[in-house]
Order: sequence, then structure tokens, then C-alpha cells
Amino acid sequence: MALDLVDYEQKAREAVKAFWGNREAARQKQIESGKADQGERAGVTAGKNMDGFLALVLDLIKANGLAHAEIHQNRAMLTLPGYFRPTKLWDLLVLYKGELIAAIELKSQVGPSFGNNFNNRTEEAIGTAHDLWTAFREEAFGKQPRPFVGWLMMVEDAPESRRLVRDSSPHFAVFEEFKGASYLKRYDLLCQRLVQEQLYTAATVIAAERSAVDSGNYSQLSPMTGIKSFVTAFAGHIAAEAARLD
Repeated sequence: MALDLVDYEQKAREAVKAFWGNREAARQKQIESGKADQGERAGVTAGKNMDGFLALVLDLIKANGLAHAEIHQNRAMLTLPGYFRPTKLWDLLVLYKGELIAAIELKSQVGPSFGNNFNNRTEEAIGTAHDLWTAFREEAFGKQPRPFVGWLMMVEDAPESRRLVRDSSPHFAVFEEFKGASYLKRYDLLCQRLVQEQLYTAATVIAAERSAVDSGNYSQLSPMTGIKSFVTAFAGHIAAEAARLD
């Protein structure tokens, strides 16, 4: 049976429009209440910015054979045991017949500060995956095949995220590909290496300007980290698990 990619390009555009629209709606709501947060935080406290991408993932699950799986989105049901810490909260969990089918993180970053946030996101992504796979090795989820572990990142496409960045490493040289790389390019390299090192089954970064609230237009950095790679890998995993478990 062919994989159903659920018109993912159109759904991704709708997700981008929702991302910027939800941020602005949250900011306006706080202004009207007289309790506005400082700076860009006003646009993130509602916590619904990545719901469009979540909807895309849910459509892929339902279209590829696991509509009857346990699909968890509520905070109280999103924790998994860790190895280096007791638990970790994920953005989406899929379970079926007592097995963990998929665990997904949906992240975003907007300007103007990209440097510290990039480092924080990098450390978080690596640590989260290492913790999960160590727990998996120690059979925290029982004896089962490897789940799909996904990381999807939405970054503001802005001059600050595309400008060349210098690094200082006085003792040893940084890897050549990082020299002068923009923050968007660094996210691209991060996603590539997260998959190459088998920390994530698929890792994707897309970039969109704030004006995309009307068009939904977005750009991708490379085929390996584009959204099609994520969608096809995830749909294939869901279809395979549906065939194995049903």
C-alpha cells in the first residue's frame, strides 16, 4: 500500500500561517488584559503556536493505518521515563498495544536573539534523545522495536537568522562547515547530525518570515532536513507498525 502523505505541503503552509497568527493573537490578548510580557515572550505564552504542525502529524497517523492508536496530546499523558532523570515531557506520544510507537518534539525560535537560544535548543535536543535511547536500552518501555523519535523546528526567517556568525575557539579549530555559518545553517547541520548519529529518526528545520501569516510560505535548508523527509519517514514508520501489530 502506498504511503498517504496527506497533502503535507498545503498543511505545512497552513501550519506556518497558524504559527504567526497564534503568536500575534496571544500578544494582543495580553495587551488587552494589561498583563503583557516583555519582548517576544508575549507571543509564546499561549503555547498553541505549533498546533498546525501537530495537526499534520495527527493526519499522517490516521491516514497510514493507526487511527485507533492511543494518541496523547494532553500534558498529563505526555511523560516518558528517562534514564538520567525520572521523566521527560514530550509534545506528542503515540502508543499501540502497550508499545511506544512514536515520540515527537515540536519546537520554534523567533528573533531577535538567536545565539543563546540556538545553543539551548541544541543541548536540549541532544540530551533528550540520549536520555530516551538509554532508557530504551534499559527496557524502560519493555521489549519492543525502536520507536520513531522526531524533532521538528520552526525558525523565523530574518536577517539575524541568516547573517554570517563568527565563533571564537582559541585552543582548537571549529569544524570547517560551522565557520561563518548562519543560525539557520547551524540548525540545518544540527538536524543532519541528529539523524546521522541516530539520535532522531527524522529531524527537520523550516524557516518562515513573519509576513507568512498571510501566505504560509516557508523555506527549507536542505533535502535531508526538509519537511518531506520527516513526513515520509514518519508515514513509513506508522504504516510498518500498523502492518506489524494488526
